Amino acid sequence: MLGIETLDGPVGAAALIGIVLFEAIVLYVGYGALEKLFGPRLARMLRGE
Repeated sequence: MLGIETLDGPVGAAALIGIVLFEAIVLYVGYGALEKLFGPRLARMLRGE
């Protein structure tokens, strides 16, 4: 899909690590934004306020 399988050795490993790191950063930022938007409202709902 991304063509990583065509890379060999250290270059392929570095590309895979970079992609996984990028995905982790995107998920961290995305989930943080969702928590900031919906966290207080959800906490109030769970407390019954």
